[in-house]
Amino acid sequence: MSVIGIDLGGTKVSGIVFDSEGNCLRQASHLLEGRRGVEVGQLVIDTIRELLQPGVEAIGICVPGINNAKTGRVWAPNIPGWESYPLQKEVDGMLANPDIRVKIAGDRSCHILGEIWKWTSQGVRDAVFIAVGTGIGMGILANGQVLEGYTGISGAAGWLALDTKYEADYAQYGCFESQASGNGIARQAQRLLMESTLFHDSILRIYRIESITAYQVFDAWEKNDPLAVQVIDRAVQLWGMAAANVVSLLNPEMIVWGGGVFGPATRLLHRIYEEASRWAQPIAIRQVRFVPSQLGGDAGLYGAGRLVLNL
Repeated sequence: MSVIGIDLGGTKVSGIVFDSEGNCLRQASHLLEGRRGVEVGQLVIDTIRELLQPGVEAIGICVPGINNAKTGRVWAPNIPGWESYPLQKEVDGMLANPDIRVKIAGDRSCHILGEIWKWTSQGVRDAVFIAVGTGIGMGILANGQVLEGYTGISGAAGWLALDTKYEADYAQYGCFESQASGNGIARQAQRLLMESTLFHDSILRIYRIESITAYQVFDAWEKNDPLAVQVIDRAVQLWGMAAANVVSLLNPEMIVWGGGVFGPATRLLHRIYEEASRWAQPIAIRQVRFVPSQLGGDAGLYGAGRLVLNL
């Protein structure tokens, strides 16, 4: 048998035909190039058509947001016109073949499925994938099953409450994400440059404040810039606290760290583990491993294939 995995991201649609062992038989990729709404849906369908071949029994689709399995609609905030998009109906209608099964899941679920299936930890049944990029999301595997929640929102880790002082940003981004995502790290550096007089010699002042990126903050951190050190130290603290909460609640065997920030933050995993050890249930934290993603940007694509392999 073979299955198709489709990964819809904020900039492109990618697809692979997998055999039952996870080997790539065919692949395709197309840039969104400013498409919106139904145009993006059509591009997903065109990519599926391009990959369809005899023997394909199922199609898994990874979406950058939340899939509500009860309604078949997708919320993808980074794709204009996808506030409640009927992707399941469109794909089913295009196939017109009830023998080909279709399942859609959010990127958090697909990331953990991809990592466990292909590389990191064959045989692991309790693991968490923490994706730190533009935002922060969490894929949860418990006793071999992905936890999706009542309407697919499980793992919205950016909204973890890790501070007792409420800030206005938390309404839009969540407490955790507003400080420790890629965009959050950039915003914290921008805020300190605008509001504090302590960092007049910061390397980051060579950039326009409103254009500063997390990449530039990490670059300054490597050069021991005091502002960047303060921002990254705070992110490490929050990553550790969040991981401690996960360990205490779920007792996973492994936490996989991925997304664009891990990346440069991979070298900080030992510090994150030390911070988590201060807060977590002491037996559970000694049992868990912190590891970097092995699939990187392909985790969602492989996870989409794994999503339907055993349907």
